[in-house]
Amino acid sequence: MTPRTENPPNTAGFSTLGLDDRLLASLTALGYEEPTPIQRAAIPPLLEGHDVLAQAATGTGKTAAFALPLLHLVSPDAPTRERTAALVLVPTRELAMQVAEAVHKYGKPLGVIAVPIYGGASMEGQIRTLKRGVDVVVATPGRALDHIRRRTLHLAAVKIVVLDEADEMLDMGFAEDLEAILAATPAERQTALFSATLPSRITAIANKHLRKPVTIRIEREAVAAGTLAKVRQIAYVVTRANKTAALTRVLDVEQPVSTIVFCRTRTEVDELTETLNAHGYRAEALHGGLNQEQRDRVMKKFRANKTDLLIATDVAARGLDVQHVSHVVNYDVPVAAEAYVHRIGRTGRAGRAGVAITFAEPREQRMLRNIELLTKQKIEIAAVPTVADLRERRLESTRASLRETILAGGLEAYRGIVESLTAEFDVMDVAAAAVKRAESPGGEKEESEIPSAAVRPDSHARAAGPRATMDRSRPPKPGSSKKTGRPGELAGIYIGGGRKLKIRPGDIVGAIVNEAKLSPESIGAIQIAERHSTVLVPKDIVEHVIAALNSTSIKGKKLVVRRDRA
Repeated sequence: MTPRTENPPNTAGFSTLGLDDRLLASLTALGYEEPTPIQRAAIPPLLEGHDVLAQAATGTGKTAAFALPLLHLVSPDAPTRERTAALVLVPTRELAMQVAEAVHKYGKPLGVIAVPIYGGASMEGQIRTLKRGVDVVVATPGRALDHIRRRTLHLAAVKIVVLDEADEMLDMGFAEDLEAILAATPAERQTALFSATLPSRITAIANKHLRKPVTIRIEREAVAAGTLAKVRQIAYVVTRANKTAALTRVLDVEQPVSTIVFCRTRTEVDELTETLNAHGYRAEALHGGLNQEQRDRVMKKFRANKTDLLIATDVAARGLDVQHVSHVVNYDVPVAAEAYVHRIGRTGRAGRAGVAITFAEPREQRMLRNIELLTKQKIEIAAVPTVADLRERRLESTRASLRETILAGGLEAYRGIVESLTAEFDVMDVAAAAVKRAESPGGEKEESEIPSAAVRPDSHARAAGPRATMDRSRPPKPGSSKKTGRPGELAGIYIGGGRKLKIRPGDIVGAIVNEAKLSPESIGAIQIAERHSTVLVPKDIVEHVIAALNSTSIKGKKLVVRRDRA
């Protein structure tokens, strides 16, 4: 197996790879501008009909690397869809849903139908979907084999098979299932195998099931020390309840020119965008739930500097190539260290300096350590800016603005006012009053301190200044008007309703705020499961919140509310 290419140069756009024009139009609408190394290396040989054995880490864009040529080769214009034309095997249900969504988005102009098939979902529903006819099946091995044995998944017409995250599937014990599934597909099929590593057991599968494959190896991005030298990396350790307030404080102090804020979920993107706009920022959401027209509008405004903040998910932001991004913010610590590198690589481009800011909850500090090991660079652990820091930054901005106004001239019309006031007051007092008015035109805004959470001694990250320590202020007494409890002193509440009743985090927050009279900032993490939900609130008022929720309804239903036994 001779390697075709290894880390090819970043020169060619998608238009040079030979893809269908409708796919190129779809990529343009989704905001993809430059292919990643794995996409540039894998797409051409797959389009030519070669089998491919590719080594590439998570977060390198390999989904598009196999999905785009797969869509190009699968014809949805056949008279019947009773039999599947392409099969993608993945290790987990989450990845199955993600890949199926990506295939659907890329292939929308072609009319391609893609469905995820995985365990834990209704078998009957999946059978009905398969009977209606699909072009691409994205499946976990166990559930795919179940359907094959039931003769509800027909593979005789399959043209291409993709094994994604092959090493993980083997680690999960799917080796025999993979052998059985591949044996049920046509011998003349095209096969692509993607894996983060290429141990002997992967090469054994490749030797058995791939025909003269093109071998591609893509090294991990940004693992060499100094690669991100122009990106200043900072992390703030805060509780979830204080995260939004900490973000707005940091934005006020940093005053970034153009910022991308990354969130994990669509819901978080929408909620954070709404909150930031309510605080006076110009923020736009970007996630997979937007249609092409909406995405185009958002990206046009961001590129034209008509939007300060782009709030995005990782999937939605893939392929974005915006040169003027000054700051990248990780609202949550990325689960995969490679995703962190991929995110912050969007700032500090074209020789410019960039800033990467990460908000980590206390339990996520080990993840920061993993990122440091990958990048071979330290992440500075800083304290959330204080009210004094914010005031100093505002005064500095006012000074710079006044200096520009003086240099611009044209002040003759205002000299009369100054002269009349200096006849009564000291000239320094007059100037100071003018600065105060310029700095706070609507009056003084009352600001409160935002506590940093405890920094673990074993986090192996540097603390910035004396404030990067555990907050030592005493908690207010129960019933006081101040925020209750120290950071981290939260207790869990169980609510007997979840996704099945269409309950959203906003429903729970609204009920607590309205009935328990608790501020939204005091509410901690909310998790919505299928049949129940949990929420964290300050420990010393947990019984008060439970009583309040038991006396009201959520989504029009009276639900069981009690302490979370977990």
